[in-house]
Amino acid sequence: MKEFDYLMKKSKGILLGVLGALALVVILVVVWGISAYNGLVNAEQRVHTQESNIETQLQRRSDLIPNLVNTVKGYAAHEEEIFTALAEARAKLSGASSLEEMDEADSELSSALNRLMVIVENYPDLKADQNFIGLQDELAGTENRIAQARRDYNEAVQEYNGKVRRFPSNLIAGMFGFEQADLFESDEGASSVPEVSF
Repeated sequence: MKEFDYLMKKSKGILLGVLGALALVVILVVVWGISAYNGLVNAEQRVHTQESNIETQLQRRSDLIPNLVNTVKGYAAHEEEIFTALAEARAKLSGASSLEEMDEADSELSSALNRLMVIVENYPDLKADQNFIGLQDELAGTENRIAQARRDYNEAVQEYNGKVRRFPSNLIAGMFGFEQADLFESDEGASSVPEVSF
């Protein structure tokens, strides 16, 4: 009987040890899963924030256009076609709901802006106007901000996509429906920013 009691105590100790080890493994897996999930959420939020930053800079540029147009209109009132093209491109950009639509509208706005700058070349007094020079500087700065926002967005997307695809966080990503985000890719003709220097 003593041997039986001894074996029972020993098997209980082993069983408790095994259960404790299993409980520890389960706790570690749960903690890792929560950490991986939160990391994916943070990376996804960074992508959304960077996309919003692109939208903000595009809106900033769009907001500069009316002032620029009004300044140019004072000198070149008969250039109505370009003013209409700029207004339509701005409206399309304001109504864009996806990154692809924003990119397309931005390309149209850039094209119209380039045509406006060509027209400005015909008006030397306009090129010397202080208001126009200030707007030109603002526009050039905004173009730089747009380019930086696009780079930051692509970096955030690369980080996020890496987490979505790398093992073992891809297991959590698959379970909770995290999908890869698209990188920002300019149109073929959009490799140059609008010319704003005189």
